[in-house]
Amino acid sequence: MSKNIFTIAISLIMSLAALAAAPANDSTAMANTDKKINIPEVIMHHIGDSYSWHIATLNGHDISIPLPVIVRGVDGKWHLFSSARFEHGHSAYNGFYISHSDKHSGKIVEINAQGEEVRPLDFSITKNVFSLFINSSILIIIVLLSARWYRNRDVQNGNPKGFIAAVEMFIMSVVDGIIKPCIGKNYKRYTPYLLTAFFFIFINNIMGLIPIFPGGANITGNIAITFTLAMFTFFIVNIFGTKEYWKEILWPHVPWWLKAPIPLMPLIEIIGMFTKPFALMIRLFANILAGHSVIIGLVCIVFVTVELGTAMNTGMTVLSVIMTTFVNFLEILVAYIQAYVFTILSAVFIGLSQVEPHHQHEGQH
Repeated sequence: MSKNIFTIAISLIMSLAALAAAPANDSTAMANTDKKINIPEVIMHHIGDSYSWHIATLNGHDISIPLPVIVRGVDGKWHLFSSARFEHGHSAYNGFYISHSDKHSGKIVEINAQGEEVRPLDFSITKNVFSLFINSSILIIIVLLSARWYRNRDVQNGNPKGFIAAVEMFIMSVVDGIIKPCIGKNYKRYTPYLLTAFFFIFINNIMGLIPIFPGGANITGNIAITFTLAMFTFFIVNIFGTKEYWKEILWPHVPWWLKAPIPLMPLIEIIGMFTKPFALMIRLFANILAGHSVIIGLVCIVFVTVELGTAMNTGMTVLSVIMTTFVNFLEILVAYIQAYVFTILSAVFIGLSQVEPHHQHEGQH
């Protein structure tokens, strides 16, 4: 059983890469000197996905990392090429281009025989997917480095120090403070998954706060990512739940008139099965997305106040820098809290699915 849970935990990282949300427009959202800055567009541009990774703009030229585009057109043929072919969304290649329409904004499209914009089958390595590979590699490196120290522990003296000690502190705080109390005696079965989820969310949250490459991608503020994480918890809870757990859902210990002839309580319990992962998904997505949006909005104050004069712009710039720095430090705390909350709620839901028959509880007393 524990091997099954560990397999699920490993496959989590690979599944997330395939389920990244559709890319957003990669065109530069900042306005030029003749046009006012469009704050909503700037925010959506920075929190969205894209087919290339924008690094900076120097002398009006965008510096970005092109990413591979992998699409299957309406003709049934596969196409592999660099996103640099699109020239930041202003040109087409082999009939494919990045749409600027409301329906497919920021997504690769082509024109079918009827002259309509249609989406090809798209397996492109977008910014979010590329960031997932980088962050997952960081997670794997951290785990392997820690495991290497403990594997050689017999030939070393003393306790772990520095980085390894910090990793051990995080692991033990999650295991002793979350997993054991919430799940109980079967906690070892689910420890690999819950530790993977915690560190995966925490690392992606931290990397998302780094404004320069390879950070800055809005991974855990992406609804597809949080949906996949929540689905892992949902399937673990319901696949490995005990018979007593399912009995309490389908035929709970309540007065008979709440179960028949109208199955009111069973219906409420079944709805609760789906609201739990929904809460996990929305809580993580909304908090991380809001944090990114607030930081970008504060930075935009510098550009919005340019027209108000030098004194006002200088004062608001100083205020913007102070507030942005404060919110960034606050988001570091939020990065840990959200990973902690997702893990503890998942552990609670898993613990509730490990219900034992009531006669066993009575025998223990």
